[in-house]
Amino acid sequence: MSAKNGSIKLVAGNSNPPLAQEIADGLGVPLAKAVVRRFADMEIFVEIQENVRGSDAFIIQSTSFPTNDHLMELLIITDALRRSSAHRITAVIPYFGYARQDRKSGSRTPISAKLVANLITQAGVDRVMTLDLHAGQIQGFFDIPTDNLYASPLMVRDIKERFDLSNVMVVSPDVGGVARARGLAKRINTPLAIVDKRRERAGESEVMNVIGEVAGYTCILVDDIVDSGGTLVNAADALINHGAKEVYAYITHGVLSGGATTRITSSRLKELVITNSIQPTDAVKKAPNIRSLSVASLISEAIARTAAEESVSSLFE
Repeated sequence: MSAKNGSIKLVAGNSNPPLAQEIADGLGVPLAKAVVRRFADMEIFVEIQENVRGSDAFIIQSTSFPTNDHLMELLIITDALRRSSAHRITAVIPYFGYARQDRKSGSRTPISAKLVANLITQAGVDRVMTLDLHAGQIQGFFDIPTDNLYASPLMVRDIKERFDLSNVMVVSPDVGGVARARGLAKRINTPLAIVDKRRERAGESEVMNVIGEVAGYTCILVDDIVDSGGTLVNAADALINHGAKEVYAYITHGVLSGGATTRITSSRLKELVITNSIQPTDAVKKAPNIRSLSVASLISEAIARTAAEESVSSLFE
């Protein structure tokens, strides 16, 4: 496969090699020969081991845990490609770390998402492609074209295959995610409910109320990120206490830090469905009620369209 601007080169960092290989297989393009390694003091070293001059280069790298290491890998790979005369460099970031710091949360606090956007732009990236940004306005933090892809078509297809939609209700686990949940509910033509919660401190949540009649329904919680898992577990408890038959969750990015996996497996959540935007840990792979959907075909198609100068947004129309 070739691009209008030259041949396609796919360069993978160390954040999610299996996803990078799936994307390459989907495009029918091999991953470029490259070394991304550490010196003894953990400095990152990158060497592109094939000619990329004039090519349309795509770096596949989630900025997931360890976030700072993977972010630096992305920046250094970008610099290596720029100095190797790649024609265009697109950063494909399935999970964009620091996205939750998209505004000042209090006095004398940073807007780290904007800082990271500046770093990526200044490193020499020409275009960014990411998946289900925590806040859509982060696209405006970049002064370069930015495509925000959506995992919802994959989730809609999976839900339609597995559930009787006449008995399903989509639920937002908090007020801030109502627009996302409403969009999914509209796609599958089901009612919508909201879990109203009050967060007492970072990483903890207290469910206060359920807005909507959920009794007798199979409830599907929808969100972009699951981190500690506390919000999901509390929401599942609240829904079941209000008469819900079963509770499932469809979440794009499975951060699942700390004891989140144990918390999910021991909860009343029937199943948590995530994508492979973040490489799952062994604990996540072994969890009996956590399942993963692959976003490789979606990203492959978006890369192909970008390389051919075709519309990416039409993927979601």
